[in-house]
Amino acid sequence: MNARALTARFALAAITAGLSAGAHAHSEECRATTDAEIAALFDRWNAALATGEPAKVVANYATESILLPTVSNKPRLTPADKLDYFEMFLKLKPQGKIDMRTVQVGCNSALDAGIYTFTLGDGRKVQARYTYTYKWDGSQWLITSHHSSAMPEKS
Repeated sequence: MNARALTARFALAAITAGLSAGAHAHSEECRATTDAEIAALFDRWNAALATGEPAKVVANYATESILLPTVSNKPRLTPADKLDYFEMFLKLKPQGKIDMRTVQVGCNSALDAGIYTFTLGDGRKVQARYTYTYKWDGSQWLITSHHSSAMPEKS
């Protein structure tokens, strides 16, 4: 599937999910949250990176989710796909820091998007754009989509 088709498919899925959430808003109870709680989910994910254990990172993702990572061309759709990616990525010893963000909260869903910088174990820094979407699963917030792409322009 080419990038344009994947983008269209992802956009359609996001729109459908949003419409579905709106249609069910009356039948489900919305969990109260704050921008700060959603922002802290990055810290949870980043702490999982620091463990060096791919399974702990993957535990932050919903079973049905998509990861479009910075250093891989392959969309990661299954837990096994994500595990494979993080086994490779964690060898770089990454630690992230948010440079700027915007958070939007909905009924049992949230978005955190902005710019982050990863410092790798060898001292290199990689700045990237990111978007995380989250869904409340009844007991915790899980990532439903995660897109990360290196900044295209060199400063």
